[in-house]
Formats: sequence, structure tokens, C-alpha cells
Amino acid sequence: MERLKVIKTDQFQLDLESMVMYVARDNIDAALSLEARIHTQVDELAKPNFPRRRGRVAGTLELVAHPNYIVLLQQTDTTVTALSVIHVARRYP
Repeated sequence: MERLKVIKTDQFQLDLESMVMYVARDNIDAALSLEARIHTQVDELAKPNFPRRRGRVAGTLELVAHPNYIVLLQQTDTTVTALSVIHVARRYP
């Protein structure tokens, strides 16, 4: 299978930055580790067989990047787009 192009939207970047800033208030090392972990996993989505699940909103997928954080995705035959990052406690959709 051909690798997909990974796109990270501005909203994804803003959500991730906000999440990192929140976690950093208590533990900067944990925040930076979490940020790196999420970026790495999103980059791994270039592999079509990297795990993702059907999203709760039609036309989306979800990456469980951490027990507390989900990355919302859209995918075509050639791209996978990281739309946003949400905390699992958040009511979504």
C-alpha cells in the first residue's frame, strides 16, 4: 500500500498547543513528552495500516493517541488530515 500524505490543520496545532500549555502548568516534562507522542503518532498515520477507528461523526476517523486524548481525522485515498485534538472527558460530538 502507498503511504498517505499527513496534513495537520491549524486547528489541530492550536488544540495541541493549548493542551500542552495546560499540562505544562503541572509538569513541563510530561507536557513535552505528550506533545511529541501525539505528533509521532499522527505522523505514523502515513502508514495506511496504522490503527485508527471509525469516528463518532460521519466521515471522520479517530486516533487514540493517549488514554486521555483523541485526534479527530479525515481520510481520503491519498491523505489523512488531523483536524483537532480533544480530551476524552469532553462531550463530543
